[in-house]
Amino acid sequence: MGMLLELAKGIDVATERVGQAVKWLVLLAALISAVNAGLRYGLGIGSNAGIELQWYLFGGIFLLGSGYTLKHRGHVRIDLLHGRLSPRAQALVEMLGTLFFLMPFCLLMVDLSWPVFVQAWQTGEMSPDAGGLPRWPVKLLVPAGFALLALQGVAEFIKAAAVFGQSGAGDQS
Repeated sequence: MGMLLELAKGIDVATERVGQAVKWLVLLAALISAVNAGLRYGLGIGSNAGIELQWYLFGGIFLLGSGYTLKHRGHVRIDLLHGRLSPRAQALVEMLGTLFFLMPFCLLMVDLSWPVFVQAWQTGEMSPDAGGLPRWPVKLLVPAGFALLALQGVAEFIKAAAVFGQSGAGDQS
């Protein structure tokens, strides 16, 4: 279990770094939004590229930050029930939820979204709006975000398995 916990720790470190980088996207999105609004309402100059960039950044914040949110237990939970369980039962719920819900969903999303990204990349897909941006970067965010979430799911599963195993060791006499 020691090697697996080291793997989980390494994933946690990587997730933390991605999360810290994603935080800067929030500032960048706010600045771009302010510039877009100032240009549009102050000078009457609009930019489809600027608006699309705001949406791309929002997508990046949401998708690339999902693993970070999982690591910091920021996803929605049914705490009313979960909090009443023993640590071992909580770990079992985490393991089962990760194995049967989180991982299949993440892998399905990566599998379904990767070809969409590849097609956009190969065809040089562009926004249909005048002055719009290439579409492949935003389409890459979907498989990348779900892959990062799945990776953090692996770390959470390992940590829950360690708690489950430790709690169970004390139960046997």
